[in-house]
Amino acid sequence: MSSAFLKNETADAPVVIPARPPLPPGTPNYVTPQGLDLLRTELVGLETQRAHLQAAVIDDENERSRQLALLNGCIANLNQRISIAKVVDAQEHDRVRFGARVSLKIQVGKFAGTERVFTLVGVDQANAAQGLIAFTAPLARALQGKRVGETVSWPSQQGQQIMEVVSISYNLT
Repeated sequence: MSSAFLKNETADAPVVIPARPPLPPGTPNYVTPQGLDLLRTELVGLETQRAHLQAAVIDDENERSRQLALLNGCIANLNQRISIAKVVDAQEHDRVRFGARVSLKIQVGKFAGTERVFTLVGVDQANAAQGLIAFTAPLARALQGKRVGETVSWPSQQGQQIMEVVSISYNLT
């Protein structure tokens, strides 16, 4: 049976550090001010977990070592991401750029007449369910530079959609 299905990992099993969302090679780590605050809050949380784990009385020292290694790896990855963060806080407000909250109205397609709202954010802040899309995502790239009234053609599972930019706003603080 694969060790992936066993709960009792050996003490010498490698600790797997979860990867941060990827940035394409050569792409700066753009973040909104809020995105940077979220990264810093995440770092404080991880450091707090590490401090509690170091102070806790645990019978299984191997498990403590594994958990500390995992936390230390996550903290190192996060510190690296924060160190290369480039905060974007000023944009042309008449075009879709990083940090824009964009309202789109579907003009052609199965959902014609439906309005969708997206905010272009950094990769660590992206959450499609909340309408936060990474600036590296294909839809974000297709919207870059568009103005109110311009359209973008977008393939979907229901067929080609044509979406019009209805509004653009920025709230990067």
